[in-house]
Amino acid sequence: MSKEISLSAIKADIGGLVGHSGIHPALLDRAQEEMAAAKKKGVLVDFHVTHCGDDLELIMTHTHGVDSEKCHTLAWETFSACTQVAKELHLYGAGQDLLSDAFTGTVRGMGPGLAEMSFVERTAETILVLMADKTAAGAWNLPLYKMFADPFNSAGLVIAPVMHEGFRFEVLDMKANRVIVLDAPQEIYDLLMFIGASGQYVVRTIWSKKGEIAASSSTQKLAHIAGKYVGKDDPVCIVRSQAEFPAVGEVLEPFTNPFIVAGWTRGSHHGPLIPCSLEQATPSRFDGPPRVVALGFQLADGRLVGPRDMFADIAFDEARRKANKIADYLRLHGPFEPHRLPLEEMEYTTMPQIMERLAGRWQPAEEEKAPAVAGR
Repeated sequence: MSKEISLSAIKADIGGLVGHSGIHPALLDRAQEEMAAAKKKGVLVDFHVTHCGDDLELIMTHTHGVDSEKCHTLAWETFSACTQVAKELHLYGAGQDLLSDAFTGTVRGMGPGLAEMSFVERTAETILVLMADKTAAGAWNLPLYKMFADPFNSAGLVIAPVMHEGFRFEVLDMKANRVIVLDAPQEIYDLLMFIGASGQYVVRTIWSKKGEIAASSSTQKLAHIAGKYVGKDDPVCIVRSQAEFPAVGEVLEPFTNPFIVAGWTRGSHHGPLIPCSLEQATPSRFDGPPRVVALGFQLADGRLVGPRDMFADIAFDEARRKANKIADYLRLHGPFEPHRLPLEEMEYTTMPQIMERLAGRWQPAEEEKAPAVAGR
């Protein structure tokens, strides 16, 4: 395929089956119907409907480019139709991620998570779509760094001539709504200074030094959009793989260590990110722990060939066991930090309501005086 193809992964939590632990098949069926009708009309080249935990995930290929009103409208209308099904079934949090009734032609800033890219399809175009539940937008920072900048993770950075020059990271400051572009390996210390603070700085896109898009992640932070806690961001990420990009194994390797992310129960706790199969993406223990699913596709003239459930592999069993041990350890901290998020993150939860109720009971503290020293 010589012309550009666009790939969009758009997700929304529009109703959970038994709290936020899973999704009802009726939502997947309705989304399938909406997507199939759009494909028949020529709006889409292809699609795949799936889920991670209670999040409905729409993976679409089309020729309308990034930020296409046609594609975004389709996603919004699909989520809205599925919300009606969720309401009829009295599912928990029906329509939670649809933060406005006034759709403006784009899902950006409206609640759903979004990762998109456009590119000219390679002869063998390998795509991995990462989907997370019970975590925040910054959850991709560490694995994306390891995939595209850490030679201890990605051998291709050392031994593959097409990767040896490194990659270019676009980092978004979510609080100030500004971006900076940093080159790896030349500026990795500067890069790490920012993306190590994943509550504010997130990797939005990654490019090869030749200008080929390599990865795109959703950076929508629900609390910043709504001004209060309405659920976790549950981000998605698209990564191109093989040849001039990290190999499939190099993309998946960061998840062998279940690193700590924000977003466990009530969006207020840190927990290990567990790599799991689609079947295992049903977080229930303390409404978690956080999960990540990886679906792999080959593209064939825009058609999605697959998917393969990449974490449905015994090689990740040890990571899952390790994650459960980490979960045990963190849970012993109960309401104390660092299991509970720091106060600046708790500002977007329901905690401020309790603090406001007790505000009038605080009294000025008397100035502390040093005790008198004998003989003086």
